[in-house]
Amino acid sequence: MLERQWAAAARTEWRGGGSADFVDLSDILSFFRRYIVSILMCALVGVAGASLYLATSDRIFTARTQILIEPKLPQFMQQQMVEVHLSLDTAQIESQLALLRSQKIAMMVIDRLDLAHNPVFTGPGGSRLGQRLEKLRALATGTPYVAPRAEDVDDGLTPQQRAAEIFAANLDVQRVGVSYAIDIHFRSRDPTLAARIANATADAFVREQMENRAASAREGVAWLEKRIDEAGAQMNKATQIAQEFRATYDYRVDRPDEAAGTDSRTDAPTLEQLEVTAETYRKMYESLLAAYTSAVNQQPFLIANSRVITPAVQPTVQSHPRKRLTLIFGAFAGLMLGVGAAFVRHSLDRTLRTPRQIGEELGLVCMGELPHRGFRKAAGLCDEVIRHPHSPFSTGLRGARAVISLADTGRTQLCIGVTSALPGRVKSAVAGNLAALYAASGVPTLLIDLDTQAALTRALQDQLSPAGQLSPAGQLSPAGQLSPAGPLSPAGKGSETGHPAVAAIQTAALAGFDFLPNGERGAHSLALRPNMQALLDTLDRYTVIVVDLPAYEHGADALLVCPLLDGVMVVAERGRAPLDTLADLARTLRIANAPIMGVLLAHARRLPGLRLRRRRGGNPPLRPA
Repeated sequence: MLERQWAAAARTEWRGGGSADFVDLSDILSFFRRYIVSILMCALVGVAGASLYLATSDRIFTARTQILIEPKLPQFMQQQMVEVHLSLDTAQIESQLALLRSQKIAMMVIDRLDLAHNPVFTGPGGSRLGQRLEKLRALATGTPYVAPRAEDVDDGLTPQQRAAEIFAANLDVQRVGVSYAIDIHFRSRDPTLAARIANATADAFVREQMENRAASAREGVAWLEKRIDEAGAQMNKATQIAQEFRATYDYRVDRPDEAAGTDSRTDAPTLEQLEVTAETYRKMYESLLAAYTSAVNQQPFLIANSRVITPAVQPTVQSHPRKRLTLIFGAFAGLMLGVGAAFVRHSLDRTLRTPRQIGEELGLVCMGELPHRGFRKAAGLCDEVIRHPHSPFSTGLRGARAVISLADTGRTQLCIGVTSALPGRVKSAVAGNLAALYAASGVPTLLIDLDTQAALTRALQDQLSPAGQLSPAGQLSPAGQLSPAGPLSPAGKGSETGHPAVAAIQTAALAGFDFLPNGERGAHSLALRPNMQALLDTLDRYTVIVVDLPAYEHGADALLVCPLLDGVMVVAERGRAPLDTLADLARTLRIANAPIMGVLLAHARRLPGLRLRRRRGGNPPLRPA
């Protein structure tokens, strides 16, 4: 039986592919092919966002100047190791960097260039959301954008404090490698102002060093002057004491006090001590006087230990925002967002997409794939394979017929049911064209329409009868209508003993098969199992019978006749048929002991043969012929 053969194929051939646990290149390409539109749309949104950012951002120019610091190492350190030099140099450079970033340098530049009252410098930037919206409104209406003034911003700061904050936010100072050079960058909306501020910062740094050294020299000279006065006074006093002692001292050998034996002051300084003290103060005075003379002589020649080696010039190219980099980043961010959103959609998508899902999720066999084309209009429901025999749709359907032929039951009659999870024209198109394909090969074929939508019945009426009605005939007249030859009996002639539904069988000449329309309802409906069994017993003259079954969504009771058939083909539309519904359909058919041939994937994308075989898990017999 077909049931046992197709069940064996589902267990061995499909599940033995061995590639279900791996993601190959075809899966990745299929993922991007499916979501390429949404990914590209996200990329375009990212580029549009980047363009709006560029349109609403202020043009910022960066001026650069460079200064060189002369290292000043102590004399005793110049003979030490290189590591000590490097450590000391790093400390000195970091100290100079801190000085450049200090508020003292900022106030010197602000006072020199009067930046506190410069509207270009102190004006608020256009980086806030409200200002960007105002710029967009100005661009949309064609009116000029008026930037808010600094006075309109109530931040509680004085003009000097506001200017100092803006100066610190736009100043960038960094060391050039491990050298003694320092780069000074300043950003401003005005390129000329940026160059002026950068040069003024370097000049203020050099001037501050010179003023600091001059102030230190002045303080040293003042201290020396004070110390010289003190040392001079001490020297004069010591000399005067020594002279007075020398003038009053009794140099006789037999002094009266000694002869009389009176006590003398043993702790009184001697002449030698007074002379040494006076000489010491004199040398101190001379040393301080020499240092004072040297300091006064060197004071006019004070030189700063830094100098400007590269003055800033007016920049001609904006440094921010960078148009190319911003657009690339916007496109990349949009692509990443699109891929992420596509991955989320792919993870949450529970519809049938690939033949691999048929084996992994449903445990069934993929009988073939039908491209999206092939359902052009209502007439294509029955004779697409006749009018376009070499189309991808016809080729795919012939492959499905070849797969059905692989399971030979040994019976003279083959009854095939065609159903789907959801209602639609695709199922009826597969049933009609499959019947036309069998009829074209010379096999007596009957197509029975049991679908509640009766799409095949309406399609054949439009095809054969201009009036929209089928006449109870068995042959086509020259006028294009059925001739009144009467109903067909199982033997091909009129009969009074056949099933009542046999009288409604008519021949669709253009499609080449006999057709039983969907007409009876209620107790005489062919959807009931006894009525269908009785009808099939009277249809021995047909080799192939194709039954267009109702969709599973219309209810499981609509599939009661499936156990009477030799096999049931499930048609699933790619991206529309839910996997859960298909699983319920397969479970219902198994419970009813209905043989399931497999799943025919409709609206599939056309793939090369090698990729198609890989996506099917390496099952050559299932490849369309």
